[in-house]
Amino acid sequence: MVKIVIGIIVGFLVWSIVWVGGQAFLESTVSPNWIGQYSREAEKALMNNTPIAHDSMIALIFLVRSFFTSIIAGYMCALIAGEFKRSTLILGIILLAVGLMVQIMAWAVFPVWYHIAFLLLLVPMTVFGGKLRRPS
Repeated sequence: MVKIVIGIIVGFLVWSIVWVGGQAFLESTVSPNWIGQYSREAEKALMNNTPIAHDSMIALIFLVRSFFTSIIAGYMCALIAGEFKRSTLILGIILLAVGLMVQIMAWAVFPVWYHIAFLLLLVPMTVFGGKLRRPS
């Protein structure tokens, strides 16, 4: 049981670090004038509670990032937990709860399809990542 709890905590931390680190890398290195600019405008819009023009390509890039981030987190969770069924499901549910709060706060920043897809795929992609680690 302790291994499962530690696996869930590690999975959550991995998800957070990969997401935030990936965001910083995209904004500063890969595309400061596109993704970086959009992120700065989105932050201003969130602070001032004003709408922002959606960029569907950035939303798609972020959605693909969330898929891979969830798979990595699920894999690491299963690796630490020593099992992949309960640990990754619980991690996915926790990520969904946190993700729901974040998506509600950032509702004006991305199109509705992004929010729905992001939330609907958190649990399945996390569990899938855990299945990649299952013992042979």
